[in-house]
Amino acid sequence: MSNRLPASLRRFAFAVAVASAAAATALPPTPALARAAPESFADLAANVIDAVVNISAATTVTEQRSLQAPQLPPGSPFQEFFDDFFNNRGPNGGGDAPRPQRRSSSLGSGFVIDPSGIVVTNNHVIGDANDVTVIFADGRKLKAEIVGKDAKMDLAVLRVKSDKPLKAVKFGDSEAARIGDWVMAIGNPFGLGGSVSAGIVSARNRDISDQSYGQYIQTDAAINKGNSGGPLFNMDGDVIGINTAILSPSGGSIGIGFAVPSALAKPVIDQLQKYGETRRGWLGVRIQNVDDAIAESLGLGKARGALVAGIDDKGPAKPAGLEAGDVIVKFDGVEIKESKDLPRIVGQTPVDKVVDVVIVRKGQELTKSVKLGRLEEGEKIAKANAAPGEAEKPVAKKALGLELSPMSDELRKRYSIKEGVRGVLVTRVDPNSPAADKRITPGDVVVEVQQEPVSTPDAIVKRLETLKKDGKKSALLLVANAQGDVRFVAIGIE
Repeated sequence: MSNRLPASLRRFAFAVAVASAAAATALPPTPALARAAPESFADLAANVIDAVVNISAATTVTEQRSLQAPQLPPGSPFQEFFDDFFNNRGPNGGGDAPRPQRRSSSLGSGFVIDPSGIVVTNNHVIGDANDVTVIFADGRKLKAEIVGKDAKMDLAVLRVKSDKPLKAVKFGDSEAARIGDWVMAIGNPFGLGGSVSAGIVSARNRDISDQSYGQYIQTDAAINKGNSGGPLFNMDGDVIGINTAILSPSGGSIGIGFAVPSALAKPVIDQLQKYGETRRGWLGVRIQNVDDAIAESLGLGKARGALVAGIDDKGPAKPAGLEAGDVIVKFDGVEIKESKDLPRIVGQTPVDKVVDVVIVRKGQELTKSVKLGRLEEGEKIAKANAAPGEAEKPVAKKALGLELSPMSDELRKRYSIKEGVRGVLVTRVDPNSPAADKRITPGDVVVEVQQEPVSTPDAIVKRLETLKKDGKKSALLLVANAQGDVRFVAIGIE
């Protein structure tokens, strides 16, 4: 009997062997995408669109009467004629004529967050309007009351009275949104009515203005004029942002739009609902960023934290022992990586809370305990002027590309220097010097060098010589402008 397998079995065995070899050399499977692109946004849009509204805000201003009765000498024969003309110009020839009124209006978007009638929009949509109307998807128009508004975060809360519960949407977690996630925007572009656009989260933590409370979400979902105040939804139908600005030379979408993240907006909206105003924490310091040169001058090792450029005399930081030149590296347990982090974190901290503030002062790390004040009250406090310094004899010196002169009454008047500003006056700047690169200009005043006050040019020169002997590569100057606003500047001394 032959040991040879039939042809059919030989073919089967060969196929099994080939399959086994292929399995052994196969590449690992490609990881599945975190979330596939949606086939359609229709279901999501249908579920939330009724909560999105249009906002019509109008401001009516009564203008002053352009014609005034002329002043006539006593006993003038024309007095009776002019009295009749100017005092009886109303309808049917009697009474004062109604003064003309000027009416300006704007259109924007908003969304309902409470079925009872609470609506959120942008502050700039309503501005100083005295007539606000909320227009719903079904065409209903309801007059709105302004509950509160906040210019810093560009938010406003409105209230309308409806005879039936309104469709509302809820806030989601903007911190969970990742770059590349799908989002959907709904609003009122160019006054055309409700419109839906979709895109992705293009970037996070964008700082688009000089506002201290930035960190916007950037999206390429089409946001145009009139979309302001509308919601930015995630794929669960939760609001993760409030559309507030676009970057465009024409006013239309070029794929760069910005939204206030819900994590920052929700606490403000809660305060506006509860108090009709915001109640932010206040530390009472003026700060600036720390660059590599400043970090080297202060012995920080690397650029980090917020450099205290000044202390408000009536703020919470002064009695707690904070000083100009301190670098705040941690606030209430939160690390301060950049100076722009500090105002946001302080503002979100409750008023009157006692917090630990970790600072670096002359290379040493210290902890100060501060009881926060209220920012809104702090903004109303006038800064006390320091006593004017004594006049010095005008003996000029040159250092760091600067021509320096002692302060005198004549120079103070010439450069319009505020009385409370003390230090050494800059009268000329070498345009090719590092000082010019740091935007020091004639009329600026050097207040400190390496955190030590200076009042004469000689004091600055001697301080620089000491720094060179100590091996320092740069000098840290505290510089004030004519109005007394101060900033730190690090200038190379090699």
